[in-house]
Amino acid sequence: MRNHNIIPYTQDARELSRRLRNSMTASEKIFWNMVKSSQLGVVVRRQMPMLDYVVDFYLKEIGLAIEIDGTSHDNNFLEDATRQQRIEEFGIRFIRFSNDQIHNEPELVIKELMNLIEELKGD
Repeated sequence: MRNHNIIPYTQDARELSRRLRNSMTASEKIFWNMVKSSQLGVVVRRQMPMLDYVVDFYLKEIGLAIEIDGTSHDNNFLEDATRQQRIEEFGIRFIRFSNDQIHNEPELVIKELMNLIEELKGD
């Protein structure tokens, strides 16, 4: 298992992450409220800088990035794929949820996430 504790980031990414924490989308806020008290059994960090980027949420203990994909991702597929690939080179895994899933199926989102957490803890 790779060391998920050391993911370098730029000063620009750090500053962006601070700004994004104060301007989360509605879906990000809903998700954050679902996981911040951490019934998941792991610490969830929000707007985490990595390399030149910021991931929406990060579970450092198991190296899992969580992205909430809304309309801002619709036209950025290639950019998102490049960003994800670069971060995955550090052993980070990704899971993505859509805005619709967060708003309409929050229980399923949490269930899927909990299953993945248990799987990754076993690795």
